[in-house]
Parts: sequence; structure tokens; C-alpha cells
Amino acid sequence: MHGTSSFCVGKELMRFIEMTGHVLADILQDDELHADDLQAAGVEQDSIVRINEHGDIEVRRVNHWDVIGGLLGGFSDRIQSRTGLDWA
Repeated sequence: MHGTSSFCVGKELMRFIEMTGHVLADILQDDELHADDLQAAGVEQDSIVRINEHGDIEVRRVNHWDVIGGLLGGFSDRIQSRTGLDWA
């Protein structure tokens, strides 16, 4: 499962691409979060996560989103290539 979502912060629209924890694990590079980091943050294969255009990674909790880390350079191409989605 993956999709798109957006969130309004003040007057700025924050755009995201949503995916599962499994897809996120495939996108990560060695200098970013590791499997142990994802596990410690409570991200499982079927967890819902989202990444904004700045590279911030958030995981969906029962009633809120938690920022758990970030991606480094070139992540936009990796995310769009892997999910087939654009920022929305």
C-alpha cells in the first residue's frame, strides 16, 4: 500500500508520499536509517509511513503522526521511482 496525502501548516501546504514500512526499508540507503532504527521506532512491514518533500519520515500512530528520522539527498527520485507516485 502506498499513496499520497497533504497537510496544511499555516499557509504552506506540506505534501507527502505515503507507503508501507516495507517500501520505506527498500528506499533507505546505508547512510540513512537502518532496520534496527525502524524497529526501534515501531515501524513494521505493514506500518503506514509518509515522507514529505523535505525528507522527513513520519510513522502513523493511533491518533497522530511521529517524526522518526529523515532521508538524505536524491530521495525524491528514489521515492517516486519505487512508488510510482508524485507529491500530493
